[in-house]
Amino acid sequence: MRGLKKKRRIQVILVAFVALVLSTGLIGYAMRDGINFFRSPSQIAETPPESTEVFRIGGLVEEGSLKRGQGETIRFNVTDGGHTVPVTYRGVLPDLFSENQGMIGTGRLVNGVFEATEILAKHDESYMPKEVVDALKDQGVYRHGEDIPASGS
Repeated sequence: MRGLKKKRRIQVILVAFVALVLSTGLIGYAMRDGINFFRSPSQIAETPPESTEVFRIGGLVEEGSLKRGQGETIRFNVTDGGHTVPVTYRGVLPDLFSENQGMIGTGRLVNGVFEATEILAKHDESYMPKEVVDALKDQGVYRHGEDIPASGS
C-alpha cells in the first residue's frame, strides 16, 4: 500500500511538471509577436536592428518633414534631437498627429527607412509617452512641460 501512494505521488508531480512546461511554452508562443522593444532614433543609428525585427520607435515628428504621397502613403522624419529616422506609413494618421509632437510607431527598419504598421500620437496637450521623454532627455533636448525640442542649445 505504501508503494502505491508513493508511485501515485510521483505521477501527480510528473503530470504537474509537464503541465507547467506546456503552459509556459504556450504563453511564450502566444507572446512572440506581442513583445516590441522601444528604440529611439539615436539607438537605431548606433545599432540598426535586423530588417525582420518588429520594434517601436518614438520621438518628435520633425518640423517640415511631413509629406503626403500618392494614395495613403505618408512620409515624415522622427527625431530625438540627436538623430533622425525617415518613416513611411500607409493608412490614416491619428487626429492629434502633427509636426513637433510626440509619437510612437510600430514596424520594421528596411533599408534605413522605418516602415510603420501602427502610429500612435499623444492624446492631449500635456502627454508624451515616457519612452519618448526619456529618449529626448538623453539627447538634452527635452524641456519640461513642452513638446518642442530646444533649438541649438
